[in-house]
Amino acid sequence: MKIEATHAALLDKLKIRPFSYKMHVKRVYEDGAIFNPDVLDITPEDILKRFRTSIGHIASISLASGYIVKPAIPHMLVNAFKNLASVTFDADYSFKQADKLKEAAKNAVHVAPTASAAGGSAKPVEKVEEKKEEEADVDMGGLFGDDY
Repeated sequence: MKIEATHAALLDKLKIRPFSYKMHVKRVYEDGAIFNPDVLDITPEDILKRFRTSIGHIASISLASGYIVKPAIPHMLVNAFKNLASVTFDADYSFKQADKLKEAAKNAVHVAPTASAAGGSAKPVEKVEEKKEEEADVDMGGLFGDDY
C-alpha cells in the first residue's frame, strides 16, 4: 500500500513510524493433531502425485488379491494381452498385434552381458549346451471324468 506525502506528514506529527509484522509458524494444530509447518507448502502437483501413488497402490492390492476395482482394469487388460501374445509365439494361431511383437522379437539385437559391465574382470562367456527333454506320457488319473 502506498502512503502519500500528506499521510506521511500526519503520521510523522503523531509519531507513528511504519513497521512490518510477520508471523513465523512453528507448528500447525488441527483436530487434535500437531504438524510441522511444511504441510502448508502443498502444491496441486504434490496432491496429484500422492493421488496417483495411492491409485497405484489400490491397483496393486486389487491385482494381488483378485478383488477387481476400476484402477486395476487397465493392468488386467494388458496382462491378458501379454498372455495371448505369449501363446502365439508357440502356436500356429496369430493376430495382427502379435505379429508385430513377433517381428520385433526376430529383429531384436541380442547382447550378452559382460563381466566388465557388472564391475568384474572381462572373461570369455562359456557356451552352455541345452539338453532336450523328452516328453513323457503322464496318466492324469481321470482328471476330467473320462476314466470309465
